[in-house]
Amino acid sequence: MFKSMNLGDNQSEKTEPTGEVEKVKCLIIGSGPAGYTAAIYAARANLSPVMYEGLQPGGQLTTTTEVENFPGYPEGITGPVMMEDLKAQAKRFGTDVRWGLATKAELDGPPHRITIDNKKVIEADTVIIATGAEAKYLGLEDEKKYAGSGVSACATCDGFFYRGKDVAVVGGGDTAAEEALYLAGLCKTVYMIVRRDELRASKVMQERVFNTKNIVVLWKHQTKALFGDGVVEGATLWKNKGEAHEEEVKIKIDGFFLAIGHKPNSDIFKDYLKTDDVGYIHTIGNSSRTDAEGVFACGDVMDSTYRQAVTAAGSGCKAAIDAERYLSEKNS
Repeated sequence: MFKSMNLGDNQSEKTEPTGEVEKVKCLIIGSGPAGYTAAIYAARANLSPVMYEGLQPGGQLTTTTEVENFPGYPEGITGPVMMEDLKAQAKRFGTDVRWGLATKAELDGPPHRITIDNKKVIEADTVIIATGAEAKYLGLEDEKKYAGSGVSACATCDGFFYRGKDVAVVGGGDTAAEEALYLAGLCKTVYMIVRRDELRASKVMQERVFNTKNIVVLWKHQTKALFGDGVVEGATLWKNKGEAHEEEVKIKIDGFFLAIGHKPNSDIFKDYLKTDDVGYIHTIGNSSRTDAEGVFACGDVMDSTYRQAVTAAGSGCKAAIDAERYLSEKNS
């Protein structure tokens, strides 16, 4: 959703802001269900929101094929189409939707200063952060090849499509255990691919995994590749990789679920906002308010628990309402 200040090989491409400054009442950084919903509510509240969509307009849902659990779509809808619908709705009420990347944040206002593409500076009375989070992947080319065709990072989103089938979950922590247990209620067999000889999950979660008959834990296994004709049909694994008795094994699966964590897109805000150890932005109480006055956060960048489109949309609504109330109180 935004470009990190640490650009690595692209560092030489960075330029200083040109001096162009635009003042706005409400700036929304990032799109997706949270950002677009915040835009809809902010626009209807006459906040004249300006939105920068980020590197992936529409967020993670644009990489999802069928979405069947978002209210209002009884026949289901594809992720990209749903995001276009939300975007169109936001624009209908007057949101100024732009493509651009937030590359620097100065949140010691208000007003707050956000630099876009290392050039233009937006000076905003309120800022709504909806930059989302990215699922961590193993880095295999096959993960990209089969994205939306058997590879997923969300069991509660996509598990429904694998009812009665065999699937695999990569990971050994609480998240992996939770995903495996959820899938076990839908699928025939759930393989847990664990690179160590023990789980990192809590004792309670471990017991639940071990007591679930259709969960098979593959100890000391790592994924080498996926295979299949257009869709995932199986995985090639290393067993005991790097040891004397290393061997290659294959399992037949229809779905491959990553459960090795998420990384919130919050790096450029960390100097000003409180985050947890992973990087999720802390919000105050049941609100979307952050530690910085006039700055609000919504969606996956602050939600480490649910990470669903519908909860992201709800939090976007809260952020816009909180921003409107903040401005009303400040101007009264």
